[in-house]
Amino acid sequence: MRWSRYFLPTLREDPKDAESVSHKLMVRAGLIRRLGSGAYSYLPFGLRALQKAVAIVREEMDRAGAQELLLPVLQPLELWKATGRDAALGEVLIRFKDRTGKDVVLGPTHEEVVTDLLTELKSHRQLPLTVYQIQTKFRDEPRPRGGVIRSKEFLMKDAYSFDLDGDGLARSYQAMYAAYERLFRRVGLTVLACEADPGVMGGDVSHEFMAPAESGEDQVVRCAACGYAANVEAAKCPPAALTPPSPAEPPKPLATVKTPGQHTVEEVSRFLKVPAARLIKTLLYDVGDGQVAALVRGDHDVNEAKLARAAGSARLRLSSPQTIERLTGAPVGFTGPVHLRGVRLLADHAVVGIVNGVAGANQADAHLVNVNPGRDFHPSLVADLRVIAPDDPCPACGGRVERVRAIEAGHVFKLGTKYTQALGAMVQDPSGALRPMLMGCYGIGINRILAAAIEQRHDEHGIIWPPALAPFQVVVSVLESDHPEAARAGEEAHAALSAAGVEVLLDDREQSPGSKLKDADLVGIPVQVVIGRVWKSDRQLELVLRATKEKSRAAPEVLVESVHKLLDKASMLQ
Repeated sequence: MRWSRYFLPTLREDPKDAESVSHKLMVRAGLIRRLGSGAYSYLPFGLRALQKAVAIVREEMDRAGAQELLLPVLQPLELWKATGRDAALGEVLIRFKDRTGKDVVLGPTHEEVVTDLLTELKSHRQLPLTVYQIQTKFRDEPRPRGGVIRSKEFLMKDAYSFDLDGDGLARSYQAMYAAYERLFRRVGLTVLACEADPGVMGGDVSHEFMAPAESGEDQVVRCAACGYAANVEAAKCPPAALTPPSPAEPPKPLATVKTPGQHTVEEVSRFLKVPAARLIKTLLYDVGDGQVAALVRGDHDVNEAKLARAAGSARLRLSSPQTIERLTGAPVGFTGPVHLRGVRLLADHAVVGIVNGVAGANQADAHLVNVNPGRDFHPSLVADLRVIAPDDPCPACGGRVERVRAIEAGHVFKLGTKYTQALGAMVQDPSGALRPMLMGCYGIGINRILAAAIEQRHDEHGIIWPPALAPFQVVVSVLESDHPEAARAGEEAHAALSAAGVEVLLDDREQSPGSKLKDADLVGIPVQVVIGRVWKSDRQLELVLRATKEKSRAAPEVLVESVHKLLDKASMLQ
């Protein structure tokens, strides 16, 4: 392929609307262009990389025994209503009426559709079965960010397993888990397999494959001692990990104190001269048709994923100031659990250990002191409801944990019977009884593979592609394309490499040598063959390994062999 005829526009400056490294470089290196909020066109260079990722994902799915199919993007809303997910996804679900007035959605995922399809299965003898597709998905993201990391339209591989019992589901789940480990190694991504919260997907077991990256929108905790890793939404904070916020002391009488204008934990802590760990932070959330109050220590944060599971609702949101004032009689900042009526109190484990604490008095500009759980209020549920803190021990071994920012590249779920029960996907078991199939779900964001690879592999000059994803393996840069002998050498190098099955891009553009070398670094092709001063002086080709900038020379007759050695070296570095 000749660069002079290839649609590969590069930019010297970062796009103004880009924040993440991958977004900047994908635009500058000619992979993508923004059409609108959360929607991107893939240029030929970017599409080649995307197709490399698709091919590897497809090979590993086939290797794991999954069967490929293709499901419709247009889906009847009634399927989503049958599982209750129309309400759970809310405005993220893109919905409209067709010309007949039927409610339709653009599929953000396909659990309902595939389950409806596989109601055709009737016997346990047809199980286990795993199917997958590589399909465009749509989600009306309120805040698209990071280029293709979080967009409204994206390419996804989604697989679904169907089994008769839990043992079968465990085997199917493990097969997909192992396939994910293989394919992420192949594409050169470093990932952490983390415990995760299933969220609106349902089920009780879930793992995310998280690619550590500075611009990742997720946070992961990991323990270097034992290897424990979890999304912060799922990281456990067991009661055994708690330490008393203060030395043991006898309960004191409850009292009201004036705290004019002191709304936040920091303000109240400073005003009353008590540590934040002695405060009981009370947050009201709308859940269904009512509210719950989440109680955490002042130095802790509510984990809304854990709270949603404890409240038994896939959807919750902080109550409005108007709702708070109606329920408590006080403005925001003065809510407390004592004498709070008509609201379920859900308390974190750490709260019940507080002695003589401080809480909002449910009246303006006032707080209660000497608040004692069990005496002054009684939670309806005590559970792990908080975000793991930096000084918390590892839930698995008690060691030290660290937080890492990461991009979610893949997610696997044990869904159980959530969808098969709702949609009537039943099979006969060996005894002849009808049973709902057990289901697993396994997703990979194909676009995110590219973004995560760039986040992990770049330098100040541009992208450093892992060979498995590189749009081309070699770029031949003819620095003086108007020089007949140099141009001929470029043509011969291009022909020799192409004949050997190497994917090669010939930079024959009429541009300055400096701009060609900068572009070669920017687009990140693993091996660079430079025809310049070294060629002029001794008819040698200069070879550059993009990942390390290591330089070597090769005569034209050993070019193919030398390039293959460098590609092997690049693969070992990924």
